[in-house]
Amino acid sequence: MKILVSNDDGVNARGIRTLSRVLSEFAEVVTVAPDRNRSGASHSLTLEVPLRVDKIEETGFYSVKGTPTDCVHWAVNGLLDPDPDMVVAGINHGANLGDDVLYSGTVAAATEGRHLGLPSIAVSLCGERYFETAAHYAALLVQGLLRAPLSSDQILNVNVPDLPLAEIRGIRVTRLGNRHRAEAVIKEYDPRGRPIYWIGPPGAKQDAGEGTDFDAVEQGYVSITPLTVDMTAYSHMTVLADWLTEVE
Repeated sequence: MKILVSNDDGVNARGIRTLSRVLSEFAEVVTVAPDRNRSGASHSLTLEVPLRVDKIEETGFYSVKGTPTDCVHWAVNGLLDPDPDMVVAGINHGANLGDDVLYSGTVAAATEGRHLGLPSIAVSLCGERYFETAAHYAALLVQGLLRAPLSSDQILNVNVPDLPLAEIRGIRVTRLGNRHRAEAVIKEYDPRGRPIYWIGPPGAKQDAGEGTDFDAVEQGYVSITPLTVDMTAYSHMTVLADWLTEVE
């Protein structure tokens, strides 16, 4: 089995090194990741300039001057022949819960894998300490997909509490929660007195009740949320059609 591993925290991040090492215990692993932290890159592609790729001698990882989506796209369409059997993105440094999936480069890397026809998992650690715990569950899910493949039209978004393995209470299948509106942009000034702006912190939890990914992680469970690429709001199609008859 060949697994393509990528992330958005960069090719030298602790999370991707841990994930690649653990998965390589039972599979051939090819690791392709951005040359620097590209958190929040979402599903962006680099189109105006060529991609530059270096192979890191120490690890054998490929370092791409581009986005997480670039990495997966290049690896599948330019490096690997035949295609890998699966794409695993992570381990992300921090949670990807609720609305975070809209911005996450880690989730986008998995989404690109799915877009290219490959089973894909995005794995995030809800903290910065117990990466081995997250890697354990990543390996468990990958091996599970080998034995019993799921429908290819979904991505598994996995969030692991930042706890020792012995303290994890189990796994829950969840839905995405959501947050309140993001906090205000932070305005500062550079040394020349010109204004600069920082994107503010994400909003506080809004929908974080029972059944959500927020709730599962808060209670010490690994959260697995199935995501689909098809964003069509099917339940609203009839309402929209009726509305159009009134405005035409």
